[in-house]
Amino acid sequence: MGRRPVTISHPKLFSHVLDLQNLSGLPGIDHVDDVFIALGTTIKVAGSQAAFRAVDFAAVLALARAGKAAGASKLGVVSAMGANAASAVFYNRVKGEMEQALAQLGYRALVIARPSMLAGDRDALDQAPRPAEKLGQLAMALFKPLIPANYRTIAATRVAQALLAAVRSTEQGTCVLLSGEMQMVR
Repeated sequence: MGRRPVTISHPKLFSHVLDLQNLSGLPGIDHVDDVFIALGTTIKVAGSQAAFRAVDFAAVLALARAGKAAGASKLGVVSAMGANAASAVFYNRVKGEMEQALAQLGYRALVIARPSMLAGDRDALDQAPRPAEKLGQLAMALFKPLIPANYRTIAATRVAQALLAAVRSTEQGTCVLLSGEMQMVR
């Protein structure tokens, strides 16, 4: 399920485009084993804190509940570095609250990826340009040896690979993947 149709095809892949403003219309799912959620926005793109929370908390939770109802026993989710339900920073607080809510759903295994700044092809995803982000990525590339691994920019593909590997190998409990750990996954 996603905001846009996928560009790949496979006999076992079914794509459902969701309207994040109307999550009551989730398509029926017969059965799934594992759920992966990489859904998120920014407050600027969302337009308000309430709209941000609707995506990064409510929509993530709705998708996780739908997966659980369809029989999934493992959940992998992309959160954020600094996620903390007690944070004074709204973004980090919402991410922390989302993590806490997911932990209460009763998945046998929950894997939470907490990346630092994500690098990827935003143009291919039809996302608005982020000049400050590009500048930050350039600075991080120049000073990479001086920056601790948990704070370095990380490719979205690296996060996906690490999340997939961790969900496959985690049989029970909660596993939190920090950005530095994900940098090492090959």
